[in-house]
Amino acid sequence: MDRKRVSLALAAVTMLGATPAIAARPDARIFKAATDARPAQLALLEKIVNIDSGTGDAAGAAKVMAVLVPELKAIGATVETSPAEVAGLGDNVVARLMGKGKGRILIIGHIDTVFPAGTVAQRPYRIDDKRAYGPGVSDEKGGVVEAVTALKILHDLKETNYASITLLIETSEETGSPGTRKLIDKLVREADVELNVEPGDAPDAVTVWRKGSASIKITVHGKAAHAGVEPQNGRNAAAELIHQIATLNSFPKSGDGLTANLTTLRAGDRVNVIPDLATADINVRVRTPEQFDTILGAFQAFAKKTLIPDTTVEVSTTPSFPPLPTNPATDKLAAQAKTIYADLGLTLTMAGNGGASESALAAAAGTPALDGLGPVGGGFHSVREYLELSTVTPRLYLLTKLLIQLGATPPAR
Repeated sequence: MDRKRVSLALAAVTMLGATPAIAARPDARIFKAATDARPAQLALLEKIVNIDSGTGDAAGAAKVMAVLVPELKAIGATVETSPAEVAGLGDNVVARLMGKGKGRILIIGHIDTVFPAGTVAQRPYRIDDKRAYGPGVSDEKGGVVEAVTALKILHDLKETNYASITLLIETSEETGSPGTRKLIDKLVREADVELNVEPGDAPDAVTVWRKGSASIKITVHGKAAHAGVEPQNGRNAAAELIHQIATLNSFPKSGDGLTANLTTLRAGDRVNVIPDLATADINVRVRTPEQFDTILGAFQAFAKKTLIPDTTVEVSTTPSFPPLPTNPATDKLAAQAKTIYADLGLTLTMAGNGGASESALAAAAGTPALDGLGPVGGGFHSVREYLELSTVTPRLYLLTKLLIQLGATPPAR
């Protein structure tokens, strides 16, 4: 690809919304491949976004895998189906390319979404001049398609200077990866580096820290009674639950530190019965494990101080992901990615957020990890979810070149 064609291609990327920050000097061969791949990349994205695959929708997950697996087999990847480790979840896929170099690279992406079956019929994939929309378009189907496309580019360019590249496509990340925990633990310990294709944050960042996540469930047991004839004989579990939820007032609901938010609330099933059971779920995000111990202890202590006589309160927890702390290994990978992005005349920034991911498990195992390598998006877990089209080609270039560099020179564990 000559200098004039590179300039024209970069101009096209700029017209899509990206803003060059410095003089561009892209690797012409990789940039041409990334640019040429764009139509097929977006077509593949449309196919899998238009398949409902909420966590727990095993049939939907299988339909998405039926689209992706042939793409991987076509480039010579060895593809294995790994049954979910928890009943009711979709099977996972592990695809491997073997090379002749040093680096053992693990890429992780997920195709489960937070949306129920029927969402695609209501709001299927669509694009305008700047963005793509649809359930899971950024979180995280855009990143998964980017990973598959990057592997195709390596195959087409005959790039084999890596020991192995393993792509894990999993189906339960949105609930803490219960269907893949053992598999992830095995794969991250076998790898020299883990790259995660969660969406990048606006305006154009990779993720260098993440909060850990967990849920606290409050269960109140009371006594049922006729709400009109003898309410005094009841013990209102819902009223006590409201009292218990007041513990939340001691903790922030937003920000870069610990946050705790009420997410589900259930009580009663008849309008004329004093409820004898009420439950609430509190979503907790922490920067350190100690922060979770603090908030759990607060709820457990308050559970002993009931307002409604003869009610009992239980506090339980379901852990999800640990935090991904700021650390030198991730910072070094981010600096490497920033240098690659500068090839395009673009500035890559570093950020963190409250969304947990598998990269925390990699870092905890001592494997250097970099997150947020997918296209930039926003509006996650809502009807507003979108993917910035201007970042599709630059992010594909970034991931592809990062794979080449890390394959040749992996980071020290």
